[in-house]
Amino acid sequence: MSLRPFHLAFPVHDLAAARAFYGELMGCPEGRSSEQWVDFDFYGHQIVAHLGGERRAAHHNPVDGHDVPVPHFGLVLTMPDWQALAERFHAAETPFIIEPTIRFQGQPGEQATMFLTDPSGNALEFKAFADDSALFAS
Repeated sequence: MSLRPFHLAFPVHDLAAARAFYGELMGCPEGRSSEQWVDFDFYGHQIVAHLGGERRAAHHNPVDGHDVPVPHFGLVLTMPDWQALAERFHAAETPFIIEPTIRFQGQPGEQATMFLTDPSGNALEFKAFADDSALFAS
């Protein structure tokens, strides 16, 4: 079975800041746009930054010793892509909610993870597995 791309629309307060973050910093190609929204190719998935809308206050849940923001969205990358993205964020001095780290070390589901927010405060998580079959390990 091949996975189909997902689609996610989310609120932003500034399209120029969204273009700088997703387009320039992350390297996501821009698709269609208007004065109210812009599409990005988010590693083969379609995300759409829409102007306006109120963001709810973030909630946090404890996960492996960290306070994980909820809601959040992101991607499961290959380990080399995850490492390259972490280096890009570090080079740009992007602040992290949770610095790049290994979660669940030595356990089923061990993963590299990092959390940060975009300029509008949307929480993002990027993760990678040494072995992708561990994605749903219990």
